[in-house]
Amino acid sequence: MAVILAIESSCDETSASVCVDGAILSNIIANQTVHEQYGGVVPELASRAHIQNIVPVVDAAIKKANETYSARLTTHHSPFTIHDIDAIAFTQSPGLIGSLLVGAQFAKSLSLALDKPLIAVHHMQAHVLANLIPVAKPTFPFLCLTVSGGHTQIVVAHSPLRLEIIGETIDDAAGEAFDKSAKMLNLPYPGGPLIDKHAKQGDPKAFKFAEPKIPGLDFSFSGLKTSVLYFLRDEKLKDENFIEKNIDDLCASVQYTIINILMKKLKKAVDVTGIKQVCVAGGVSANSGLRDALKAYGEKYKWQTFIPPFEYCTDNAAMIAITAYYKFLAKEFTGLDTSPTARASW
Repeated sequence: MAVILAIESSCDETSASVCVDGAILSNIIANQTVHEQYGGVVPELASRAHIQNIVPVVDAAIKKANETYSARLTTHHSPFTIHDIDAIAFTQSPGLIGSLLVGAQFAKSLSLALDKPLIAVHHMQAHVLANLIPVAKPTFPFLCLTVSGGHTQIVVAHSPLRLEIIGETIDDAAGEAFDKSAKMLNLPYPGGPLIDKHAKQGDPKAFKFAEPKIPGLDFSFSGLKTSVLYFLRDEKLKDENFIEKNIDDLCASVQYTIINILMKKLKKAVDVTGIKQVCVAGGVSANSGLRDALKAYGEKYKWQTFIPPFEYCTDNAAMIAITAYYKFLAKEFTGLDTSPTARASW
């Protein structure tokens, strides 16, 4: 039996998960509300909150895993403890360096104290492999559209540990486009989910915004943000209450444009690779418009589509745990001298 304890602390969620033989038994997440008043994540405050949260979150993850494990057994067993863990995994990169350091140092300390191997995980690789957690999962190879606040990529997953980026943003990420547009629309942080909420009540074709003409499979969202900025500036000169009067249609139109950019490139990637098993991952994959668009494209073009449950879309330790499980099987361990990095290639 392979028991993995995983820790995720790349940004403003402190999360811990226990994975047993590839099955997720717990996924505890502590969110940080302190950033709402600042309109974005404050790195120093995020680091302090991780320090406060990490011990109770890990403790809760182990307790929840025991409850889940016990419920699945038909015979009595002795509860496993932290000493029964076979390896400890942590997010090494990318992310806020202060936040990463908290998770990395905790994992190293635990590894040293328990004499257990250490597994370093790349955050974006883990987002892709979150699609392997549900019972209904893709088989290899599959395509994954990975969309978050800091990244937008199209990835070919040849195997759990062999991932190939075939397209990515050349400037801003889709998640950033959502959040910056939300700020221009005077929506509070985090703005992405609020755009999704308002979009459900609006007309997605009420207003037209710029879509970049980028060759190949790469993305660009800086032009879209500029288009929204100038459009709102001009309309507010005519009516200072323009945003308030049209908030639902504005959100629907912004969301439609972002999703249209994403799906056109994904369709092109399917055509280029011939791979018709298609997944989404990352925080923006929680967006209902994107989830609906993927299903619609799947039905239209005969793709097999896979979407992780919401709890595995945003930053979470379960995706770190499932990635670490495959690294454990491959004996891909790291040493105590491994350092977290804010940016790193796969």
